Amino acid sequence: MEAPDLQLLLHLGLIIITAAAFALLGKLIRMPSIVGYILAGMVLGPWLNLVQLDQSLALISELGIALLLFLVGIELSLQKIKDLGRVAFVLGGLQVLLTAAGGFAVALLMDFSIAEAIFLGATVTFSSTVVVIKLLDQKGATNRLYARIAIALFLAQDIVVIVGLTILSGLGSGEPIALTQMAKNLSFAFAGMAILLTVVLAAARYLLPKPFAWASRSPDTVFIWALCWCFLIVLLAHQFHLSVEIGAFLAGIAVAQLPIHEDLHRRLHPLMTFFIAIFLVTLGIKMELSEFAVIWPAALGLSLFVLIVKPLIIFNILARMRFSEYTAFQTAIAGGQVSEFAFILLALGATTGLIGSTTVALGGLVGIVTIAVSSYLIIYSESVYRGLKKIGCLNLFRAKQESDPEASSELKDHIIVVGMNALGREIVQQLALRGEQVLAIDTDPKKLEGLGSAETLIGNVEYQSVVEEIGLRQAKLVVSALQIEDTNHLLAYRCRSAGVRCAIHAFDLSMVDDLLELDTAYLLMPAVDGVVLQREILQAKGALPK
Repeated sequence: MEAPDLQLLLHLGLIIITAAAFALLGKLIRMPSIVGYILAGMVLGPWLNLVQLDQSLALISELGIALLLFLVGIELSLQKIKDLGRVAFVLGGLQVLLTAAGGFAVALLMDFSIAEAIFLGATVTFSSTVVVIKLLDQKGATNRLYARIAIALFLAQDIVVIVGLTILSGLGSGEPIALTQMAKNLSFAFAGMAILLTVVLAAARYLLPKPFAWASRSPDTVFIWALCWCFLIVLLAHQFHLSVEIGAFLAGIAVAQLPIHEDLHRRLHPLMTFFIAIFLVTLGIKMELSEFAVIWPAALGLSLFVLIVKPLIIFNILARMRFSEYTAFQTAIAGGQVSEFAFILLALGATTGLIGSTTVALGGLVGIVTIAVSSYLIIYSESVYRGLKKIGCLNLFRAKQESDPEASSELKDHIIVVGMNALGREIVQQLALRGEQVLAIDTDPKKLEGLGSAETLIGNVEYQSVVEEIGLRQAKLVVSALQIEDTNHLLAYRCRSAGVRCAIHAFDLSMVDDLLELDTAYLLMPAVDGVVLQREILQAKGALPK
C-alpha cells in the first residue's frame, strides 16, 4: 500500500475513533452529537495537530454534505407541503427575512465587512433540522402540532439555503469579475436549477415510480438505486455548473414523491450519519483556536441573538397568526440554534474567497454554543414554559391562550401485523372486518395494496426507527406472519421489553422453545393446525380411530 493511501486510512481511523469517543461523551452529558463531532475535529486538528486535511478527506467530507442534502430533499414531499403549506410560506418567509436582516445589522455593528455580514446573517437565520428532529423524537413529540410547524419552517429554510447555494455556484471561484459577468453567471445558475428541477419532478411523475416499485421488493436493490439516482443528478447538476449540494437536494425531492420515500430515508440515514460525521470533524479540524481569543465577544453577541432574538421573532409571527401561546413558544424554542447548513455555506464562502478563516471560525463557534444550549432548552422546554408563564413574561406578547387542536393520528390500542404474505393478509383482513385498528407492515409496497381500511407502512421492523414509528408500546397486540427466524425472535424480544402481547409465526418446530422463552403469547402454527384439523375430519368420517 502506498504512503498516501496509508495516511488516508490512518486519518480516517483517527477521525472515526475520536468522533465515536466524543459521541459517547455527548450521550453521557446529553450533548448533541453535532457539537461532539466539531469538538473532536478541534482536538485532532488545531489542538493536537494529528490530522491535516488533504484532497481525499475533503472529497469524503463533500460526500457527507451531498448525502445530507439528499436526505433533506427526501423529506420535502408534496403531501407534507400541503399539510402546513401556508404556515411554512408565511412563517418561513417572514422569519428568514427578519432574522437575516437582524443578523446582518448585528454583524455590521461589530465592524464586519458587508460580505462577512451577509454570511453571518445567513448563519444565524437557519435552524438545524437534524438536531431538532432528533430531540423531538427523544421527547416523543414528533406528532405534536408545534413539532410539525417547526419541521415545516425548517423545510422552508432549506429551500432558501438551496437558493443561497445556487448564488454561490453562480459566483464561481470568487475571483474578481465584472458586474455584467456576475449577472450572467447568476442567470445561468438559476436557469440551470430551474431546468434541473423540472427534470427531476418529471422523472418523479413519469420515470421513477415503476422502476423503484420493482426495486423495492429487494431492500439492497432499492438502496443502491437511490444512491445511483442521487449521483446521476449530481453529475447532471455539474453539467449545468451547479454545486454537488444542489444536485443531491433536487435528487432527494424526486424520491420524496415516491411511496417508499420514508423507508428509503431510514435505510440511508446510517450512511448519511457516517459521512456527515466526517464533514463535521473536518470542519473542526479547519478551525483556528488561536482566533477564538479574538472572536469570542462577537461569538457571544451572535449566540445571544440566535438564542433570544430569533425565537422571539418566531414567537411573535406565530402569535400574530393566531396560534396558541404554548404552540408558539414551543416552536420558537425549537428554532433557537444554528443549522448544519450554516457550516456548509461558510465553507463554500471560504472556498470562493468571499470570507476568511476568521469568519468560518466565528460561525463554527456560534454553532457549537447555540446547538448545545438550545438542545437543553428543547429537552426541558415544558419546564421553561411553565416557569416563564408563572412570572408573567409571556403575557407581553398577547398570544391566544386557548389550546390549538392537535393531530389525532397517533396510534394507540392498535394491532400491528408484520409480513404481508398470504397468512398476514388474511389476518389483516379478518381483523379489519371485526372493526380493529390495524397497521400492516411490509418491505414490499406491492404486498400492501388492497388491504381495505387497514393502515399500511413500508418498512423493516428490524430498524429501531420503524419500531418507534409504529407505536409498539401503545399497541395491544403484535402479530408476525414472517418466515424469517431472526426477525421474529427480535420482534418477540422487543414486544417483551415493551410489555406488549405478541403472536409469532412458528413456521418451524425448532423455534417453539426460543419463542416461549421470550414470553410469546401466541404461536401461529398453520402447518400443525392443518394436520390437527385433517385428523379431526378423518376421525369424524371414521377413517381414523378416535
